[in-house]
Amino acid sequence: MSTFAVPAKPVVAVVGATGAVGAEFMDCLTKRKFPLTELRLLASARSAGKKMRYGDREISVQELTEASLKGVHIGLFSAGSGISKTFAPVAVKAGAVVVDNSSAFRMDPSVPLVIPEINPEQIARHQGIIANPNCSAIVSITPLWPVHKVNRIKRMTIATYQAASGAGAAAMEELRASTQAYLEGKPYQNTVLPHPYAFNLFSHNSKVDPVTGYNDEESKVIAETKKIFGDPDIRVSATCVRVPVLRAHSVAIHFECERAITPDEVCAIVSKAPGVKVVDDREKNYFPMPKDASGQGDVLIGRIRQDVSDPSGRSIACFTAGDQLLKGAALNAVQIAEKLLP
Repeated sequence: MSTFAVPAKPVVAVVGATGAVGAEFMDCLTKRKFPLTELRLLASARSAGKKMRYGDREISVQELTEASLKGVHIGLFSAGSGISKTFAPVAVKAGAVVVDNSSAFRMDPSVPLVIPEINPEQIARHQGIIANPNCSAIVSITPLWPVHKVNRIKRMTIATYQAASGAGAAAMEELRASTQAYLEGKPYQNTVLPHPYAFNLFSHNSKVDPVTGYNDEESKVIAETKKIFGDPDIRVSATCVRVPVLRAHSVAIHFECERAITPDEVCAIVSKAPGVKVVDDREKNYFPMPKDASGQGDVLIGRIRQDVSDPSGRSIACFTAGDQLLKGAALNAVQIAEKLLP
């Protein structure tokens, strides 16, 4: 059990405040009326002094240093694994609880990996650091958990359609700029992502394991699903693809349960689940889309249908969409922080 004391109105630090997720942290804190006595915005030295809006006031960004973390009760980190590995232990030593959005601690056995709709009880066992899962994992498995509780999912195969937001603000801008250049017939040299982004898609821009052929993003989804579900025997395969969408990831999922299950049963289960919204209108051919998922906290699920490749009736195909910057990152972290409050 944790011995960290978080007051009812804590001092909160946003680390990586000037990034795409950092801005969403502040927006979530404002909209959810998170109680705090002070908000510190921390970033690199080059961002120090920059003014950022929080609610109806402006706050100056400070340089992230050991001194700037003193007195912090909750640290919301989204500045990359390197920064987290260096400064999260510093924050913990100073008495803070860190909710980290990077991959630095996700697979550490001593660090809880939490989606509040799935395993909130894991928060209590933290030792100063709580990991926020990979965005693709969150968008994939949040709608599946309520099904798993009723009829255990033995196996899942997923294919992601990941937006520029997953690669940060610079990638989002590269998609905008390259699309404009493409439409105007002008040359454009991509510098953020490894391939031309406008009117193109490509395998996720993370390192590929030369032995397995899986890239890092795929490996994260596989390993994190097992940890979050608390089920090391669940079989997961993933193919992760970057698509020319600004914001919100989508995922095509095929999953196999222990017992036969129908689309109507799945729909009835997920329609009652927190953080999930069913969008499944066959007559109008209207299903989850990034444009509808963008800006909202729920993960959308639809195209719920029997997987006809499995004659046993145990398999379902579906499609999800979720805002990578919100439920896939900032919102999930803020929901964790809310559960730290007395």
